[in-house]
Amino acid sequence: MFQGASSLALDTKGRLSVPTRHRDVLQANANGRLTVTKHPHGCLMIFPRNEWEKFSDRIASLPMQAQWWKRIFLGNAMDVDMDATGRVLVSPELRAAAGINKESILLGMGSYFELWDAATYAAQETEQMKGDMPDVFRDFSF
Repeated sequence: MFQGASSLALDTKGRLSVPTRHRDVLQANANGRLTVTKHPHGCLMIFPRNEWEKFSDRIASLPMQAQWWKRIFLGNAMDVDMDATGRVLVSPELRAAAGINKESILLGMGSYFELWDAATYAAQETEQMKGDMPDVFRDFSF
């Protein structure tokens, strides 16, 4: 289970250095093989390959009414491998789609990660915190 936030800077080639605390797990469970794709909220999702296969199977089985969402998730997916130093290349197309230039935030979201442009994430988090919590939290105890 991946959790926590990490502030990261992509290098000039668009490589992301995976935080040390996640590298061993990704190497052990996915041989360092990952898949990156778009998220509808304006960030990128990064899956260990085994988790991507589960997710993509679910998406592929959706009915024809979801064809555009299949294109967004599956059509934009790119397989990548961590290099020997734990870096992952994020393609220019995906970086542009998420508005990621350099400063970014990597969020552990359980079975996958979200990669956000740092300023975009901060603005959206601030905006969400101003509003009411969704109804699903009505009976949730903190």
